[in-house]
Amino acid sequence: MSRLSDAVEPVTRNPLRVLGLSPAATQRDVEREGGRLLALIAAGLDAPPVPRTADDVRAAMAELRDPSRRAMHELFALSPGAGSAAAFGASSDGWHAGARPRPLHP
Repeated sequence: MSRLSDAVEPVTRNPLRVLGLSPAATQRDVEREGGRLLALIAAGLDAPPVPRTADDVRAAMAELRDPSRRAMHELFALSPGAGSAAAFGASSDGWHAGARPRPLHP
């Protein structure tokens, strides 16, 4: 893999992007969307803007279950130049339909 490919991998293969979710998505949103995508892929009906396999979806869900790994992916997703809102499956208001904002400080 080239250096450029290595550099953009955290953005292009970001688990949030694979699942089409915003960084504000809850764990429940991750599980629900992951399950929905797995069902679509199994039925041969998934036609996303980002090509993905069932293994991609399972790996994304696993990454987002780990709080420290998720935090890293959220930072990449929120960084300037990480991609447009549409690349994350966001609606016109900037968020995935199932996502709810989470407080920054618990």
